[in-house]
Amino acid sequence: MNKISNFLQSPANWGGIGLSTLALVLSSLGLTQVGAGALAVLGYAAGFGVGGMWFGFPNFSGTPWDALEFEDQGDARTSMLTALNAVRQLVDHNPQNRLPASLQAKVLELCKQLNGLLDQWERSKGQLSLEESFHARHIALTYLPDALKTYLSIPQQFAMTKRLTNGQTAQETFTATLDELTAKVLQLSEDLATQDAQAFLNHSQFLQEKFNPPRIG
Repeated sequence: MNKISNFLQSPANWGGIGLSTLALVLSSLGLTQVGAGALAVLGYAAGFGVGGMWFGFPNFSGTPWDALEFEDQGDARTSMLTALNAVRQLVDHNPQNRLPASLQAKVLELCKQLNGLLDQWERSKGQLSLEESFHARHIALTYLPDALKTYLSIPQQFAMTKRLTNGQTAQETFTATLDELTAKVLQLSEDLATQDAQAFLNHSQFLQEKFNPPRIG
């Protein structure tokens, strides 16, 4: 489906359609001796070639970030690690140098924080609420991959210089998004740490009461 869409929306295809339409108009006006069908084919071929050379031919291979599609199913840890590895590999590769070093560092740091949260979550005595569990999974599976994918779909110069309706460039907006996601991951880690610390304190108090019972009288 992506290949068909890429072809239909390509400048080359629009160029071909434009010249073939012009050829049919000329034929209907009797301004050419060539048959309408043949002229339309020639017009499309010429328009396709010119449009492709000037503005780009269809990209049938897609873009590297098209693969950032993940589903929340099966084992949550495995799914999250798969998504994080894909994000990390893409950012390390940095196709067409679309990401400046500052954004690369932020994305990789967020991936590191999420990996740490997964390890902590697995060994923790505490639990995340259903809402927090949802956020943890979807930061790795949806929020981060989608933010990265949509950012990379914007032409680099536009992303760096053009102000959006929020008054920021796309690059500044993506930076803020990464900061918000990182803050949420740190909050989830702190929630688990707080629960573990409380469990430790409860156990320590239990031992203290067991081996040092209060004296009577």
